[in-house]
Amino acid sequence: MFTIVRKLTSVSFRTITTLSCKNKMFEIADNSDFMNKVMNSSVPVIVNFHAEWCDPCKILTPKLEELVGPMEDLNLAIVKIEDNPELVHTFEVKAVPAVIAVVNGLVVDKFIGLVDANMIENLIKKLTASRKPPGDKE
Repeated sequence: MFTIVRKLTSVSFRTITTLSCKNKMFEIADNSDFMNKVMNSSVPVIVNFHAEWCDPCKILTPKLEELVGPMEDLNLAIVKIEDNPELVHTFEVKAVPAVIAVVNGLVVDKFIGLVDANMIENLIKKLTASRKPPGDKE
């Protein structure tokens, strides 16, 4: 009996851990969702404007997920352009993939197209460095 409870508990903890990791990577449903999860976020958010038909998006999105995943104070939001035309218009997305970085409700950086991992890593460093207290060198 205790073995069964232990296995169930172990599975539950794994599920909770997986869910907490997924909460930092999420899909935007609408404008209200964007305001709540991105513009009002207490941590920086990388916003990936994405389309299912876009081949470069199919490469960039998993790379962003891989690089943002281990970061504690950084979120990744996926905006499907077909489902969110108002956001596409608001942020003047002319091509996909398009990525914007939002800190405290302000766009602080952006890029368009498929970029190399170094550029993404530099963006992540810039965003996470802005979260460190002054004088903290790491």
